[in-house]
Amino acid sequence: MKSHRCYDLIPTSSKLVVFDTSLQVKKAFFALVTNGVRAAPLWDSKKQSFVGMLTITDFINILHRYYKSALVQIYELEEHKIETWREVYLQDSFKPLVCISPNASLFDAVSSLIRNKIHRLPVIDPESGNTLYILTHKRILKFLKLFESS
Repeated sequence: MKSHRCYDLIPTSSKLVVFDTSLQVKKAFFALVTNGVRAAPLWDSKKQSFVGMLTITDFINILHRYYKSALVQIYELEEHKIETWREVYLQDSFKPLVCISPNASLFDAVSSLIRNKIHRLPVIDPESGNTLYILTHKRILKFLKLFESS
């Protein structure tokens, strides 16, 4: 695992969706579903950096939280922006985005996933700042299986 780089796991062609935090939650949800992806990196145009990930699980948490809330009607949720949800839901528990360079070893990627207790690890080019791919446990296992076979 130390001899392979994260770049080695990036497929020739894949779909990646990135959301600006000013996007409405409803539009983000439909974009994930329409594109058949389970997660997307979040770009904060004010900070000019990636600030987190938005997943299908987040949508479930959003619905659950607002369903129980007497302060917000469910129809109001359609107008909420991702940044609003992050401020309310995460409050003071903002954690910096955990990401990895395409040149980092596969061992480092696995270590980061385990150490940070995360399921998705964005591979971000340090020079351009572009997100290249999102590593998952499944993708890593698939790569290792294919590598063992050959």
